Amino acid sequence: MFAVNDGFEGFYKGQIKEFKWGDVGGWTGQGGSLLGTKRTLPGKHLEKIAEQMRIHNINALLVIGGFEAYVGILELSAARDKYNEFCVPMVMVPATVSNNIPGSDLSIGSDTALNAITDTCDRIKQSASGTKRRVFIIETMGGYCGYLATVGGLAAGADTVYIYEEPFDIRDLQANVEHLTQKMKTSIQRGLVLRNENCNENFTTDFVYQLYTEEGRGVFDCRKNILGHMQQGGSPSPFDRNFSTKIAAKAIQWITRTLKDSYKGGRVFANSEDTACLLGMRRRALVFQPVSQLRDETDFVHRIPKEQWWLKLRPLMKILAKYKTSYDVSDSGQLEHVTRIRPKETNTSATI
Repeated sequence: MFAVNDGFEGFYKGQIKEFKWGDVGGWTGQGGSLLGTKRTLPGKHLEKIAEQMRIHNINALLVIGGFEAYVGILELSAARDKYNEFCVPMVMVPATVSNNIPGSDLSIGSDTALNAITDTCDRIKQSASGTKRRVFIIETMGGYCGYLATVGGLAAGADTVYIYEEPFDIRDLQANVEHLTQKMKTSIQRGLVLRNENCNENFTTDFVYQLYTEEGRGVFDCRKNILGHMQQGGSPSPFDRNFSTKIAAKAIQWITRTLKDSYKGGRVFANSEDTACLLGMRRRALVFQPVSQLRDETDFVHRIPKEQWWLKLRPLMKILAKYKTSYDVSDSGQLEHVTRIRPKETNTSATI
């Protein structure tokens, strides 16, 4: 087992060292990336990476990371025609707070980030407990993916959440301000508005803050907060620890199985598309999906999947914020046949 420091950049520079059991002791509970990460993609350094794989005799790759890891595996699997070294089993484990990886409903780290966002929003709301009529505008991370803003807003009880996936215009902003003005007449006299960092290039956090301040003059006052890197959380949440352990174990089992299947003539050779996979959580199942098939499901410009499950939660948030809207809970799907065969009752169990 080898560990590569600093992502694909460290890979082509040869920052590769062997790892033993003792070297990873206590890593489960530590936050951050102890191997180091870089945003460098392997596309420009394929020859050097192939050379390093040849030198160290690497027969399989486990790539942990976000969107760059996904694009990196795509590039490596596309270069299999030129370089035989890349004809090995490759699997990617999604780990990013943004949760913007196609083929996976959840990624490692996003739960910890949500905990941090919800905690911070609760504290910010609490700070207004003595002040009447105050609205907070909070900016969250996540690139173009509005997962953190939406689910964080649902947990923290936000009045409105602005995200890139659901376009909004000045009329929506106006309606939201009017809704908050009405809310201030009730017993709950504070508001919370979340905004994803890239939701709109012109409606910036400053613009939204100034608009709310002007339109709410005499009714409520505004404060803005940009959460920044604090929302990446400290040590991982229990869910993230368990999820990452399970998903990594499953990935290694897959690698072991694929290595056995693709060992021919004294060496490993795997060039079919199902040997370069992404291990993602789809509903309740962990599924290995070939990255070449996920290419069509991806918006590479904005680095997000084309379809996202959590967008169905948006109407629920509007209802909880007392907007007049409907929530369609019907979800189309096929019935699954239960394939597990029940053990036949033996005479002993029947007598019991």
